[in-house]
Amino acid sequence: MDIVHERAAGMDISKRNAKVCIRIPGTRTGTSSRTVTTYGATTNEIVRLRRDLEAAAVTVVVMEATGDYWKPFYFLLAESLNVQLVNAKAARNIPGRKSDVSDATWLAELAAHNLLRASFVPPEPIRQLRDLTRTRSNLTHERTREYSRLEKGLEDSNIKLSSVVSTLSTQSARRILDALISGERDPQALASLAHASMGRKSAALVEALTGRFTDHHAFMVQLHLDRIDQIEATIAALDARIDTVMEPFSLARELLMTVPGISRNVANVIIAEAGVDMNVFETAGHLASWAGVCPSQNESAGRVKSTQTRPGDHYLKAALGIAALAVSRSKTTYLAVKYRRIQSHAGALRAVVALQHTLLIIVWNMLHDGVVYDELGIDHYDKTNPERAKKRLLRRMVSLGFEPNLTPLSAGSSPSFS
Repeated sequence: MDIVHERAAGMDISKRNAKVCIRIPGTRTGTSSRTVTTYGATTNEIVRLRRDLEAAAVTVVVMEATGDYWKPFYFLLAESLNVQLVNAKAARNIPGRKSDVSDATWLAELAAHNLLRASFVPPEPIRQLRDLTRTRSNLTHERTREYSRLEKGLEDSNIKLSSVVSTLSTQSARRILDALISGERDPQALASLAHASMGRKSAALVEALTGRFTDHHAFMVQLHLDRIDQIEATIAALDARIDTVMEPFSLARELLMTVPGISRNVANVIIAEAGVDMNVFETAGHLASWAGVCPSQNESAGRVKSTQTRPGDHYLKAALGIAALAVSRSKTTYLAVKYRRIQSHAGALRAVVALQHTLLIIVWNMLHDGVVYDELGIDHYDKTNPERAKKRLLRRMVSLGFEPNLTPLSAGSSPSFS
């Protein structure tokens, strides 16, 4: 096997240190020598490592993406060296020979033969935006969990408020909860605090607010509400910071928001995870594969085994899932028609994944070519294949018990129904 990099280095990184194997040509032709050294994970130690790699004239440095421990090494070494971050799954060592030293040696050997594919590491502005959007996503999930804890506390007091109101985050629910905390226990008085639109539910609301709410429950509910308020205040601060960091990419965000289903928050996540420079991904299919929204390839002996989607970027997949579900509820877009066509024969889950894939293909083309979204319309499939649409309608008429008798309309005439 040809050697692409005669001077290569492999790194096995942990929290406190890194084992670094430097592979250089040996004294005899066709041989190589390997030296494994341990370096600390502090800034001074990494700078010393960089000097040693430069002195050895290393042309490529390979490290695995292990948690967040790779970041200090990657960003300091990348200032003057060719550094590649690789997926640990693609660089597995031989079973039975697993140690930090052997892992570093194995990575150096793979790097010398150029057998590893570098992972996508976005530029610093995108990384900052990614930190913000991921923190926002985690806080949103934490707010949901806090509402779940609040509901459990209400169940303990036999207050069934969540069975009447749509969610506990509504203004009506908050006014009622604040009154309960203040000491109000009369179900009629509590129900009167609800919005006027809930008038038809007043009887059910009075019944739901009849319970055994004690001072202990009041303390716990106040605790959860304070936590929710704190989280919402933090999310608001994050939103303001995201808008500031997003300013250089505001045009790309506005462009993405023209796609059905892609809201402001979803567009923020797409840009934070994939960036705006689509030249990083060779094709739209490469982007979809990287994100994990396309079937994997797993064929052996002529048999196709599992085609389950790869893990991919779960933050991006979650945002695309939100967009796909929003599109599925639409009635007037091409994407909604596409969803229902796939859902009819493959099921809702596969239809959502297919729509995630389609959305990401659209995103790649828009950002790569700088074009606006082109809505194909709900009759796109009928126009593309009118004969197929005709056969589908004929089968539908027969299933309803009608004798199909279709006559083409003449130019300029309109259909009549009797």
